[in-house]
Amino acid sequence: MSRIGKMPIAIPAGVTVDIAENNKVTVKGPKGTLSRVLAPQMEIKIEGTEIVVNRPNDLKQMKSLHGLTRTLINNMVVGVTQGYEKVLEINGVGYRAAKEGKKLNLTLGYSHPVIMEDPEGLESSVDQNRIIIKGIDKEKVGQYAAEIRSKRGPEPYKGKGIKYADEVIRRKAGKTGKK
Repeated sequence: MSRIGKMPIAIPAGVTVDIAENNKVTVKGPKGTLSRVLAPQMEIKIEGTEIVVNRPNDLKQMKSLHGLTRTLINNMVVGVTQGYEKVLEINGVGYRAAKEGKKLNLTLGYSHPVIMEDPEGLESSVDQNRIIIKGIDKEKVGQYAAEIRSKRGPEPYKGKGIKYADEVIRRKAGKTGKK
């Protein structure tokens, strides 16, 4: 059995889970509602205050879908109870971010400012050189953070650019003088 797939998902108080046909799972909680259509081969059941995911057979594809399905449901439950957040850091002289309504205005050393609109269901905030992205959908939070980071990724010589707060940049030595 898949070690991740066979673990039951506890349903916290204040969260309701509905499983419709075609494995459409809807999770409602204090922070919002998430729904997603999951692999139709997987068998998803609610047993008391837990969600259990079973697979029909031991084919390689079913094994991988088993763990994936369980993790996606767990991410939805965690999202509607606690939510997700990603923190980005801006390093570099003259690099900065400002929030204007639902728009994020980035000054990243280009000849023009980079303006990004917050996607539906996400909110971003700026304090000094940090951008904080919050939302209930883990996938959307990570995708938006990756899009912001891609506007000016960190470079290995001085470490300038946008990086995740927990990311470690492998630094390179600069040029060496003549012998």
